[in-house]
Amino acid sequence: MALLYKADPVRGEHWRRLFAEHAPDIEWRAWPDIGDPRDIQYLAAWQAPDELETLLPNLQVLFALSAGVDQLDLGRLPTTLPVVRLLDPGISQGMCEYASFAVLSLHRDMLRYRQQQAERCWQAHRLVPAHQRRVGVMGLGLQARQILATLKTFGFALSGWARSEHRLDGVACFAGDKQLPAFLGQCDIVLCVLPLTEQTRGILDRQLFQQLPKGAALVNMGRGGHLVEADLLEALADGQLSAAVLDVLEQEPAAPEHPFWHHPQILLTPHIAAMTQPESAFGVLLENIRRHQRGESMLGLVDRERSY
Repeated sequence: MALLYKADPVRGEHWRRLFAEHAPDIEWRAWPDIGDPRDIQYLAAWQAPDELETLLPNLQVLFALSAGVDQLDLGRLPTTLPVVRLLDPGISQGMCEYASFAVLSLHRDMLRYRQQQAERCWQAHRLVPAHQRRVGVMGLGLQARQILATLKTFGFALSGWARSEHRLDGVACFAGDKQLPAFLGQCDIVLCVLPLTEQTRGILDRQLFQQLPKGAALVNMGRGGHLVEADLLEALADGQLSAAVLDVLEQEPAAPEHPFWHHPQILLTPHIAAMTQPESAFGVLLENIRRHQRGESMLGLVDRERSY
């Protein structure tokens, strides 16, 4: 029995050592040195290789080394192959840290102060108390709920929106297309942590921005495909939005001429909100392998119809 790893080779070495120490019964192989493909039952990957059925005829599970699976073309994978996303507690911690940094930066007007520093301008601006700052999160899955719990400690007025109904203590919850305008209309800062699906692609567009209070701010830490970039530039130019913190783009890395690089109202980071850490993720992956071996249901099993 073997597991094939297909992702960053540096972190792969950490994974290899953890398997050697804690699961020596599972042979570790790293792409592209797959050895005899008939031995491979498990694939741990960021992106799957082409012609998976032919390449790995005895593959039983594909473990995505990420919390989301939109980087995988599920339509090209064997329909009977279970796909499992990685519920790494380290990812959740990183997402909460990034969300706190982004919201606090917008709440305390740090993009404006950064620009003032470049202009050698020493000027203070009115401080809005946290309880008067309305922060909304789009998406109410595990990551979003943990983000909301973290932001709650700062005293923000919190709300959340998802396609299905949720109830969260201390969070005003909205659901479905009918309640989206009401949710947006009371968000001073809105965070997108939605999964990327056909229904959510391009959701951050001109129409959505117009439903936010004038001068609201955006944080996108979901996927680049959620954002219509031209619409964001337009909303910033006409004052509908005041600022944006973006961790993801449609095309990564951004081209040298991309307008986001030097935009004074945009803080751009290179998809670093959270990263899979072998030390925290290993136990989750190994537990799922053991569950599969025992014939039990695996945690994070992807619903093909919902794409998450």
